[in-house]
Amino acid sequence: MRVRIIGAGLAGSEAAWQCARRGVAVELFEMRPMRTTPAHQTDDFAELVCSNSLKSESENTAPWLLKEEMRRAGSLLLEIARETAVPAGHALAVDRAEFSRKVTQAISREPLITIRREEVTALGAGELTIIATGPLTSDALSREIARLCAASPDNSRLYFYDSISPIVEADSIDMSKVYLAARYGKGSADYINCPMSKDEYDRFYDALLAAQSVEQKDWEKLNYFESCLPIEEIARRGRDTLRFGPMKPVGLKDPRTGRMPYAVVQLRQENLRADSYNLVGFQNHLKFGEQARVLSLIPGLEGARFLRYGQIHRNTYIKAPALLNPTLQMKAHPQVLFAGQICGVEGYVESIATGLMAGINAAALATGGEPAPPPRATAFGSLVHYITQAESENFQPANITFDLLPALETRVRDRKERHRQQCERALREFDGWYSGCIGQAGDPSPSAPLRVGTTSC
Repeated sequence: MRVRIIGAGLAGSEAAWQCARRGVAVELFEMRPMRTTPAHQTDDFAELVCSNSLKSESENTAPWLLKEEMRRAGSLLLEIARETAVPAGHALAVDRAEFSRKVTQAISREPLITIRREEVTALGAGELTIIATGPLTSDALSREIARLCAASPDNSRLYFYDSISPIVEADSIDMSKVYLAARYGKGSADYINCPMSKDEYDRFYDALLAAQSVEQKDWEKLNYFESCLPIEEIARRGRDTLRFGPMKPVGLKDPRTGRMPYAVVQLRQENLRADSYNLVGFQNHLKFGEQARVLSLIPGLEGARFLRYGQIHRNTYIKAPALLNPTLQMKAHPQVLFAGQICGVEGYVESIATGLMAGINAAALATGGEPAPPPRATAFGSLVHYITQAESENFQPANITFDLLPALETRVRDRKERHRQQCERALREFDGWYSGCIGQAGDPSPSAPLRVGTTSC
């Protein structure tokens, strides 16, 4: 049986690869370039439209645990992320253009994957389908998803407004006013830090509050995701909120003075050529001219040339707790699965992980097997447990955190040791679950050999 996958973003690309490497044929639909979105800039698969970071690589952190499970499951996109990594301290950040190019190349070369460059506007509940259209699902398909959910559009889908950080040319940064450092010295000193005195911070803060935002047009309400607030929204909550958020100076001593600045703006490398940097956590909804004026008040960026200004776009996601099973199948239509941000996860790594799970489960269905949800104690299982068991009416997307993982049977007071034990338990249970997936989903296809990890699935 052929699997139909709608959307060649992070989740859809990973899902297609997982199906193909199990010998299951795939039709992968991507509407770009026939139809574009407000945020995408290329026609490549798995384009990263916001940050270029795939979060922490520090052992025994929650993001590390999720990536380790993905590695053991043979994630194509995680392997490509490591191949295209750029310096980012203890985080995994990628050259976004090279990353997308390599994903597109790998998927296009796979003989079991047929690519359809067209918009899908109709869904059949009886077709084996993975919907991985992401936060910028077209209006036509959104209405079709609402119909499939047998509910009105207002009740079957939710939305919040997400933001994109600005990017500046590297050679336009005044390096005499900045310094290289990683917070608390973790990892290599790959971040450019723009230090501010109290007077400089106050001047920047006042200008930010006075800056004009983009008009709301016909948007109903700016319903921001709490962990990705625009800087002007954070600033409105109090004069020091930025200093405890994206401009936090703690752990970033200036090596030239030996002192911690009053506030800091961090810049992270965008690509392997190191010719551009993004302003970490500086997503905003200001007019472009206002951004140029306000951001030039940051020491070192007085003459910065912007390759991209901050932007805002609407993210669409379903009420997963009401609609999905822990296998990411729809309760009412088991042949239809959801993956990526549209299913209620937040973040690149989380999107890839749900695409990986949906691909495994769809392959199991296609080959006559029975999908099995990942164990609750794993990062995979905890993520799926949240999006399928959370309170439906106030549901918001989630990143992977230790708060989602179940507590240990025995209380461990030391936080680091507790997290280490949670990771150890998660990986032990993950290995047992994944070895069972091999029999359910079939052996990897010879045309898509396993290139990552140590398992044979």
